[in-house]
Amino acid sequence: MDLSAKLEIANQSDVGLKRPHNEDSTITDGRNGIVILADGMGGYKAGEVASALAVTNILFGISNGLKKLKSGQIDEATGFCNESILIRDAITHANSVIYNTAKADPQCQGMGTTIVVGLFHNNVLSIAHVGDSRLYRIRNNELQQVTKDHSLIQELIDRGLYTAEEAHANTPKNLVTRAMGIEADVDVDVVEEVVLPDDIYLLCSDGLTDLVKDEEIHLTLSKYSANLAQTADELVKFANKRGGKDNTSIILVRIREEFSSPKGFLTKIKNRFIK
Repeated sequence: MDLSAKLEIANQSDVGLKRPHNEDSTITDGRNGIVILADGMGGYKAGEVASALAVTNILFGISNGLKKLKSGQIDEATGFCNESILIRDAITHANSVIYNTAKADPQCQGMGTTIVVGLFHNNVLSIAHVGDSRLYRIRNNELQQVTKDHSLIQELIDRGLYTAEEAHANTPKNLVTRAMGIEADVDVDVVEEVVLPDDIYLLCSDGLTDLVKDEEIHLTLSKYSANLAQTADELVKFANKRGGKDNTSIILVRIREEFSSPKGFLTKIKNRFIK
């Protein structure tokens, strides 16, 4: 199903004010409902290589997989729909590509990348992610972080050692506990969301969230939401006004209207995800 008319997508990536080059990579495919954002890390330009390998290999894996996928079915082993398993497996394969490239090229040793992937289908958003790049949802003028960071800060909060405020004040940022390409295998988190018309989804790198608070992101989304391209531009400007110490990448998606789902499919999952 062509989702180009169902989704409005804006995509922006900015080098910021401090970094010599952009190690983030983003890619979108509105027709197939695919959005992908990666934030690379590593030695000289190796982060660029890792993030680029991630988004291109994942897009290829999902696009090819959709051609033969049995849509609207639930994977009995996991309870997730087939589309969610598809994006999880695409990340797993891309992880192997990055890991093997790093082993083969001395200039790329130690490189890795975060990843957040969204696939819109059957009035559902399948999400898979690794690291601290995030996905937010704004619905009924309420902002909610859908993904959960794989970071030292989040781990300290989860263990009850710090409050969120204490952790952010006393712990170095950018220390992730999971990333693609660092190990031969990667643990991928999967989330599923039932989408509604007028929902807006934000994918972003930590170049935004390290400098701009959730409340400020919410206010910016609310103020400029009539124009997603302008919203993305204003969020980048906000991060740069705060110092622009990192690359900032943003993908915004608005649900224009419903897109059909197989009979009975939403009934199986909607009570789990509509909040």
